[in-house]
Amino acid sequence: MHISFMKKILPIIIVLFFAAKIAPAQRANSQVIYLWPGGAPGFESKKDIPEQAKDWWVKNVNNPSLTVFAAPKEKATGAAVIICPGGGHNKLVVTSEGWDAAAYFNSIGVTAFVLKYRLFREDNSPYTVENCIEDGRRSVRVVRELAASYNIDTNKIGMAGFSAGGELAAWVGFNSPKEKLVKKDKTDNQKSTTDFLVLIYPGPLAVPDSTNGNTPPLFMAAANDDDCCSDPLLKITALYRKAHAKVEMHLFAQGNHAFNMGKRSTLKSINTWPQRMADWLSDNAISTPAVSK
Repeated sequence: MHISFMKKILPIIIVLFFAAKIAPAQRANSQVIYLWPGGAPGFESKKDIPEQAKDWWVKNVNNPSLTVFAAPKEKATGAAVIICPGGGHNKLVVTSEGWDAAAYFNSIGVTAFVLKYRLFREDNSPYTVENCIEDGRRSVRVVRELAASYNIDTNKIGMAGFSAGGELAAWVGFNSPKEKLVKKDKTDNQKSTTDFLVLIYPGPLAVPDSTNGNTPPLFMAAANDDDCCSDPLLKITALYRKAHAKVEMHLFAQGNHAFNMGKRSTLKSINTWPQRMADWLSDNAISTPAVSK
């Protein structure tokens, strides 16, 4: 009887096993908006090359895209955030630094767009840092163009990044060029500036040479025992303070690197860090619904 039961459930177990293995790829292919319909400029011939996905990561991104997670209508505040997963610029941690982050933002009424950007440190990558930044800036323009479709307030469009994704968010947020629009298509008529930034244990390349009072309001968090990515918080905070710009920084005593959304940590401060961000978004009227006139 036991053997008969096992024969019946074995096919189900096998199906569930393989479904779990390809889940990141499947999820990334739902509600996807490609940054360039015809492929990234200069690399159009690569747009149909499939991505590689396994367990918690995605790589071999040749057709950069946004996966949309619209905030529930009953909670929507009009705010939107573009999420840049980390992964050392050789992979994207799309689960815990993409989908999980999007779910949290949705829970506080923020529509989320998870960005899959090109990876310049992947083996044999044809891409450069400039291509990565190009993806980041284009993603902001795409969201601005789609704002009305998702009931987004164009004064509440920000970017959030983890680790290497924090570097990308910082490159876009701190170094947006004067808008000399190339007008290759309608999307390029949109601004690439962000209205707020969230940097979670951002890599050292996130630190700009300087800032000014026009830099976007900034929230940052990292652990002091993160040898890679705690120092950038101190340096960026000092630059913001010098420029009299808005910044809030949380340097936790413990937590190391890549604590993601805090779910796996047994440390109370790390486990609840997203609430600090939610408080900041509320205090800065980002996640607060606009008052109807």
